Amino acid sequence: MRHPKRFGSYYQANMSANALYTDLSGYYDLMCADINYQSQSHGIRRLHQIFGGDGKAHLDLACGTGPHVRHFIDLGYQSMGLDINQPMLNRASIRCPEAQFSLQNMSEFSVAEPLDLITCFLYSIHYNDGLEKLKACIASVHGALKTDGIFCFNVVDKNKINNDLFVQHNAQQDGDSFTFRSGWNYGGEGDKQSLKLSIEKTNATATQIWNDEHPMVAFSFSELLETLKPYFDVHVFEHDYEKIIPWDKTSGNAIFTCVKI
Repeated sequence: MRHPKRFGSYYQANMSANALYTDLSGYYDLMCADINYQSQSHGIRRLHQIFGGDGKAHLDLACGTGPHVRHFIDLGYQSMGLDINQPMLNRASIRCPEAQFSLQNMSEFSVAEPLDLITCFLYSIHYNDGLEKLKACIASVHGALKTDGIFCFNVVDKNKINNDLFVQHNAQQDGDSFTFRSGWNYGGEGDKQSLKLSIEKTNATATQIWNDEHPMVAFSFSELLETLKPYFDVHVFEHDYEKIIPWDKTSGNAIFTCVKI
């Protein structure tokens, strides 16, 4: 199974007295500096062109600071973003002043007009708090889409998680050196997994370390498919935004493309 290629923004961290910081928004883009947002956005655009219509009304769930929204706007979409973290949305509004951003929970959200495309990148759909919240999210997405609208997101199968795998990313900013680490953890049963995060900030005078663990919903691909079936025709692809390759039915990461029925 592939390790998580960075993590989403859709959480509010629980901070202790020795926390490195209390607002992740200031570091989020630095943490995600190695993500190819353009490739991801273009990959989902191709899937939308294949499975969807010509409409351009788009919503990005768990949009964070808005990098995907920026690319979809540049691709000609009328793009909006949704997140539960207001500081993230503040930064998204600066990046995409022509877009609308909404402080809502993706487990239960509403939109003013039906949409052509809804996306959820960086495994952020796992931030739904348990299977019931996941089901509520899927129902909300279905209700927000036009007939034949498309829902695209990436996920990890709980049964393919290797707790020993992690990603590490180094960055520099204003004389400080940062090391970011993240990895999945699954206990082997139930519908809860977690994303473990570690950030180390070092400069000439001190080193600060921040660790946290974010609870996330766990499911197998077969469980997810059963949940989606009442709402969507589902197409599953390998986790490769550069190529459209059908899922090999063994890999633990995939891109789900769901057409509203």
